[in-house]
Amino acid sequence: MCGRFTFYTPPETLILEYFPEGLEVDGQFDPSYNITPGVGIPMIRMTMNGTLVMAHSHWGFRPVWAGDKAPSPINARAETVAASKYFREAFAHHRCLIPANGWYEWMITDHGKEPHYVTSRAPDKDPAIFFAGVWTPMEGDETTACAIITEPAHDSLKHIHDRQPVVLDPGCLRNWLDPELTGRSEVRASTHRLPPERLQEYEVSQAVNNPRHNNPELLQKVK
Repeated sequence: MCGRFTFYTPPETLILEYFPEGLEVDGQFDPSYNITPGVGIPMIRMTMNGTLVMAHSHWGFRPVWAGDKAPSPINARAETVAASKYFREAFAHHRCLIPANGWYEWMITDHGKEPHYVTSRAPDKDPAIFFAGVWTPMEGDETTACAIITEPAHDSLKHIHDRQPVVLDPGCLRNWLDPELTGRSEVRASTHRLPPERLQEYEVSQAVNNPRHNNPELLQKVK
């Protein structure tokens, strides 16, 4: 699953490195080293005129038709997202990107849960990664809600947890957002994952367990 992540790359760097064709930024995106469910998170989607825009979206997906008492899942399973009644409309027409720098996962050990951080191996100072996501319109002050798509963890990560977010290769970001692609098979044929060898993981401090802790020290290795 993906229940906690980081994002601290400045929007201007994101545009320069990954979206040279242009990306409109709607709102302010301060560095965050401990993003939790139920808050506004950065989300990139394509507008009707083909423009890419990054804005805040509520992390917790609930279609308007589902009603106020319906669940608000933060994750959608890759195995069922295209066919599930809850997500299939969003998968066909409202796919999005969740920019991040890494995510936290907790490994069960004999002495309790041990937090680990998964991030890029890229030598850049602040390399970003992109989670595949789906979004839905909302009523009221928050205009959209979203969920991160997850899949079975790669062999290199499944010792920590059996699932992980779908991390897209930067070369296919626009394809993932392309509104002309609506079927599962054509989306899969046009997009691909970031190679797993480009990710690394390591143990971090138990301080990340507290959502009030939000600082770069959370990313330091403890071993």
